[in-house]
Amino acid sequence: MANTTNGSRFQAALTGPFSGIVSWAQLTELWSVVRSRPDGWYIYAIGEPTPSEPASGAALVRFTEEIDGLLRREHREDYCGIVYADDKTDPTFIKIFDPHNLGSSCGSSGVKTLPGWLLTRMPPETLSDPRPLPEGRKRWWRGLFQKQPA
Repeated sequence: MANTTNGSRFQAALTGPFSGIVSWAQLTELWSVVRSRPDGWYIYAIGEPTPSEPASGAALVRFTEEIDGLLRREHREDYCGIVYADDKTDPTFIKIFDPHNLGSSCGSSGVKTLPGWLLTRMPPETLSDPRPLPEGRKRWWRGLFQKQPA
């Protein structure tokens, strides 16, 4: 699952306690908290290269807007339930599961599903998922931070 050193601070945070963001209103509140302190966030898509530095405030806002839209479009439920934060009021680590690759996020099936994306205040370590990332997701991710026309 992960190419990391056992017992690392990042691994401890990744596998530590999280609270589920159950409603869409809670997700809106979470994004508001994240955007209120935009500096120092790493944005990581599992299966892509790990970022070497935190995202800019503008990139963080763009990501939260785009991922929010993607989740609401593709997770066709009247609840969220696929985003988890280590602390809802002062988050430092957020796991976002891909609506098209939910598997068993709790690991009850014996296979733990990795999130699709992470927002973290600590430098992420490389995580690899044995399932290939769909080309559409790769295009979406890579196009997300390309310069937009003025």
